[in-house]
Amino acid sequence: MSLPWKGGSALKTKAEKAEIIADLKDRFTRAKGAVVAEYNGLTVEDLTELRVLFNKSNLDFRVVKNTLARKALEDTPTALIKESLTGQVAVALGYDDPVVLSKTVLDYAKSKEDQFKVRMGVIEGEICSFDQLKAVALLPGRDVLLGKLAGAMQAPAQKLAGLMANTVTRFAYALEALKAQKAA
Repeated sequence: MSLPWKGGSALKTKAEKAEIIADLKDRFTRAKGAVVAEYNGLTVEDLTELRVLFNKSNLDFRVVKNTLARKALEDTPTALIKESLTGQVAVALGYDDPVVLSKTVLDYAKSKEDQFKVRMGVIEGEICSFDQLKAVALLPGRDVLLGKLAGAMQAPAQKLAGLMANTVTRFAYALEALKAQKAA
């Protein structure tokens, strides 16, 4: 794509638009969560800071033309955000953990209250209001929950092993006592 200030055209060809739509469709399909936010008044530096913050958390932040995004959203799990794509909005996408997506977006929104406002989101195919996103952000992350689950599953096995070892030890002491009693 050529740049208008370098002698090129600002208009995209149908092929370029189709390529953008295909890329977005792939991202929307892979995403486990998506959040739509207004970004009025953010500077280029603010947007760059936001993208760096999102990249560190394995999240994606896209400012896209609403009509292209609507076309890309068709037949995807995140298609429910289509109606909120009006005005100057951007889409944040999370591919691994929706909790991390919610926390990151809401933390940034808190730091830039007047310039970055969360409209709504979709997490694993369900529409989420701002308040629901707040509730999701309060949950522990996926890794923490998996650790708790592994610990809960491991505890009964450890108790069983302890009981079995204790039983064998008591049986050995009983045999020793019986042997000592017969020897006496």
